[in-house]
Amino acid sequence: PELCKRLGKPGDFLDPKAIDFICISDNYWTGKEKPCLTHGLRGNIYFHLEIQCSTKDMHSGVIGGSVNEGMTDLVHLMAKLVDSQGKILVPGIMDDVAPVTDREMESYKQVDFDPEVYKKDAGVDTVHNTLLHPTKEAVLMHRWRYPTLSLHGIEGAFDGVGSKTVIPAKVVGKFSIRTVPNMHPTKVEELVKKHVDTEFAKLGSPNKMKLTVDKASMSWYREPDDPNFRAAAAATFRVHGVEPSFTREGGSIPITEVLEEVCDAVCVHIPIGASDDGAHSQNEKIDCLHYLNGIKLMKCYLDELAALPAEPDAAARAAIAAADASRLASNKWRRKCKVQLMRFGCECLECQT
Repeated sequence: PELCKRLGKPGDFLDPKAIDFICISDNYWTGKEKPCLTHGLRGNIYFHLEIQCSTKDMHSGVIGGSVNEGMTDLVHLMAKLVDSQGKILVPGIMDDVAPVTDREMESYKQVDFDPEVYKKDAGVDTVHNTLLHPTKEAVLMHRWRYPTLSLHGIEGAFDGVGSKTVIPAKVVGKFSIRTVPNMHPTKVEELVKKHVDTEFAKLGSPNKMKLTVDKASMSWYREPDDPNFRAAAAATFRVHGVEPSFTREGGSIPITEVLEEVCDAVCVHIPIGASDDGAHSQNEKIDCLHYLNGIKLMKCYLDELAALPAEPDAAARAAIAAADASRLASNKWRRKCKVQLMRFGCECLECQT
């Protein structure tokens, strides 16, 4: 982010006066046949939940049964965050999630997505062959437009091969919440902290507990009527011969908002790879056909941008205005305090000067 801001100065590489549109290609189609354009990303708030019970590791045979073990407290607290069906157990966490509209429900019909193929791509087909939700629409909605809480691991705990009888002195549970539009990171942090404090108090444990946010990013959503998306859609049709699906993404790409802030422009995400490319895996790939079509698509996209009308229509103007408002809110939150560098959205006197 800091490099982008330096390059965003007048006359530099990301000078906002010289940039009208932004394009990122860093995600994938929802299937293997139909291209798509991505106009929404979930945010991410990553938490560290620390429990300390001693100044040193202990032996379960010598010490076990005589002290309050930190691992026991941590496992109990993490089990109070989300249930086995994916429901977030933090009170109030769903309050700001936007209601589903008829227009949105209709939009899922044009998405190329097969739950049976998805099971295979996710690797669950040979284990239990089950998804949390029964329909295509429900699966997509819980991937894209609803928040989720995932447990990632425990730092300080024994996780090697064999059997070790250590009682760790301090353990740190790692979990994150994928957020959606209308959810503000500051409020989510407050809700989680209140819930964890309440559950920890119920344990009556003398151990020390600390909850911190390691990193965070806001969700991102743009209307497909924006001129940038219209140009990308026209280019996709020229290359693939079909209208693209407009999709959202369950992951987070924080650089999107950084580039939008620095360049003062709207970003479009144009994926060129298929759903089975295996992002970030050992066998990640891209099909030759998609690679070649991706080259054609980028060339046509630039051509379509040049052909956009000088004056946008009413729908495009509304999309641009919505993007501007969203960008301003995000910029305000992401601004770091000059004194406390881990504080976001600061309005202290030092930051106002």
